[in-house]
Parts: sequence; structure tokens; C-alpha cells
Amino acid sequence: MDAAESMAEGDRPSPEPTGDEGGLTPRELKVLAFERQWWRYAGAKEQAVREEFGLSPTRYYQLLNQLLDKEEAMAADPMLVKRLRKMRTARQRKRVARRLGIEAR
Repeated sequence: MDAAESMAEGDRPSPEPTGDEGGLTPRELKVLAFERQWWRYAGAKEQAVREEFGLSPTRYYQLLNQLLDKEEAMAADPMLVKRLRKMRTARQRKRVARRLGIEAR
């Protein structure tokens, strides 16, 4: 069973760090578990962010970006963090290219 299936069935990540997460808070662990899920419909994730965390999507993504910069997050879930960092870098490059009026790859 993957993380998305377990979250869909009502299971929640452990509220206490187990030691191998390297000191991430329960909220940070919950954010990582939440990011492992896949969203089929536009707006579904934003609504889930409001329900699950009680945050606006903007604030959630600010917290997520801070979390991605932590080495503890990389230790807790390296594949997820690498994927999210890569996506973040690609978006940043596209924004810069748009501002400069050049075509991004």
C-alpha cells in the first residue's frame, strides 16, 4: 500500500518522530506524507490543504519550500525531496526566462 492509499483510508503519519527523520516536527512529517499523494483534479489539493492543515495554499507552499531546504527532510524521504526540489528549480528557471524574454527549455 502506498502513502496515498493509506492517507485515503484515514491512516495518518506517526505524530512522533521515530528517530530516523532527524528531528523533523510532527507537522513537517505530515507535510511530507501529504506531498507523497497524487492529485487528479485541479483545486483538489488546495482544498485538501485547507482541510488538513488549516492554511491557505500560499502559506502551505511557503512552509513546504522551507522544509525542502532542510537536510533532515532529505534524510527522511530523499526521493520525494529530490523530486520536489527539481520541480521547484524548473519553475524558477521558467520564471526567470519569462522575465528575460528568452525561451526556457
